[in-house]
Amino acid sequence: MMSSVFAKRLVSGICQTAWRPTVTGLMSTRGYRGEAPDDTKGDLIEIPLPPWEEKIGESVDIKRRRLLYESRKRGMLENCILLSLFAKQYLNTMSETQLQQYDRLINEPSNDWDIYYWATEAQPTPDVYQGEVMDLLKEFTKNKNQEQRLDAPNLEYLDKE
Repeated sequence: MMSSVFAKRLVSGICQTAWRPTVTGLMSTRGYRGEAPDDTKGDLIEIPLPPWEEKIGESVDIKRRRLLYESRKRGMLENCILLSLFAKQYLNTMSETQLQQYDRLINEPSNDWDIYYWATEAQPTPDVYQGEVMDLLKEFTKNKNQEQRLDAPNLEYLDKE
């Protein structure tokens, strides 16, 4: 007769084996198609985005509030943290020209990773986005004061204005 410990090990081993993906050659049968060398990416769906348009006639106060919101609500957490902290520090002191540059920078590119790569200088910034604001953002991204930037700022600072 089998001991209960041996029986439990046998049953759990069989169950774990049943849930593992089968491996054929060096590729798992559950592999990701996009990593295959022969992938044509023909199954990708390109979603057209409306072109960015500058909001004409918007007051500076409304523009600052909109840009603050848009800085906080990004498509990726890294940019949410980076841009919301940047906006907290610089948005209230930006001139109208700088606000226009910042608006274009965070709203025109269709891919948030592009903004992140430009800010971290992992990729060169296109000329259309290069300017005072991008220089400020790049300098801010270097975090020379070694601040702890793990989350977007609380909104309590807005009540102090």
